[in-house]
Amino acid sequence: MHIHILGICGTFMGGLAALAREAGHRVTGCDAGVYPPMSDQLHALGIELIEGFDAGQLALAPDVFVVGNVVSRARRADGTPKFPLMEAILDAGARYTSGPQWLAEEVLQGRHVLAVAGTHGKTTTTAMLAWVLEATGRAPGFLVGGVPQNFGISARLGPAGAPFVIEADEYDTAFFDKRSKFVHYRPRTAILNNLEFDHADIFDDLAAIERQFHHLVRTVPGSGRVVVNGTEDSLRRVLEQGCWSEVRSFGAKDSDFSAQGEPHAFDVLRAGRRAGRVDWALGGVHNQRNALAAIAAAEHLGVAPADAAAALGGFANVKRRMEVRGTAAGVTVYDDFAHHPSAIHTTLDGLRRRLPRGERILAVFEPRSNTMKLGAMAAQLPWSLEPADLAFCHAAGLDWDAAAALAPMGARARVAGDVDTLVAQVLAAARPGDHVVCMSNGGFGGVHARLLSALAPK
Repeated sequence: MHIHILGICGTFMGGLAALAREAGHRVTGCDAGVYPPMSDQLHALGIELIEGFDAGQLALAPDVFVVGNVVSRARRADGTPKFPLMEAILDAGARYTSGPQWLAEEVLQGRHVLAVAGTHGKTTTTAMLAWVLEATGRAPGFLVGGVPQNFGISARLGPAGAPFVIEADEYDTAFFDKRSKFVHYRPRTAILNNLEFDHADIFDDLAAIERQFHHLVRTVPGSGRVVVNGTEDSLRRVLEQGCWSEVRSFGAKDSDFSAQGEPHAFDVLRAGRRAGRVDWALGGVHNQRNALAAIAAAEHLGVAPADAAAALGGFANVKRRMEVRGTAAGVTVYDDFAHHPSAIHTTLDGLRRRLPRGERILAVFEPRSNTMKLGAMAAQLPWSLEPADLAFCHAAGLDWDAAAALAPMGARARVAGDVDTLVAQVLAAARPGDHVVCMSNGGFGGVHARLLSALAPK
């Protein structure tokens, strides 16, 4: 089969491309601004990449066009279509489908699917669960929205019939299918890790997202398991709409799975009894809860909690999750994917709890997600940045006043309209022993390397 993927450089569609290639299909794809690292990974797999969405690609005549949710029927100011290839596909009556639908039909059908959903922590928890199953001999397939360092790749098929672990995103499927992606996956084991308001560009309110999460719950069979965060009222409301599967909770003291001790070295408690111990280098209560979710899900496949806990001791995290990019002039620079206020706060708080007294955190961030660009959560930024000693905001492209939003922080917050100014502000403030945490869901203009390069002479 020849598939041509529209929007191939996104993490989900790039992972799908890798799975299709591994399955023996011919894969080609296109995107706007074909860029590394995904472009490098795809080239290494022998996948031909085309810049842009010109209608001439219709002549490739694939068996099916797989359409990512970056594609729309939008038109430019001059009235021409923004995605002429999509218009050509529709006019020609060519076969097309969405990425999640193709994945469900060609990869997931007939397998034990373990889906990890939630506003935060999906990528890390998916990677944890895949590693637990790998370390305990289950050899799973997986699709992760990042690169787990234990595997070095974001997706693999796994042996025929092996379980498949997938990061289950609540964002919409395609311009012609406005359901959340995860509705297509039909999991037998579903993790509901947490649920907050996000994606203000497609959801009106939290209740709208809760409805989509309940659509996911509806697809879990009676013999399946729903693993739910016991600390979240939003998830309680989701289950109150109906649940037809076994439920296991984690996180709260009275949950089926809870924890006792410091996050980087803690006992896993099951029904109040010690069921294993996790000793690892990760920090933060959020990672502790991610681990409990993975342990509860793995148990559904017969992995004893003690064995899962032992496996997590060898978990190496995911790239861009508090990844140390280097140290220069005594200043350590980190790269992190956090972009939602709750994720920013959790990331910084986790680091704060690990640092010796007196060492400072400099938070460098850009509100780049669609939700943050709309300003829907601007008022939460001062709270999210509380654990930091200083905060530096890249405000380019925002339609709201970042300086006004950060005003409650006083002199602790700085705002810059471009990356050059931002780097200069950080350099002027940084001193040996500082920890500079750069947070964005994009490339952030290479700010990490620029900071390290500029710090070196100091």
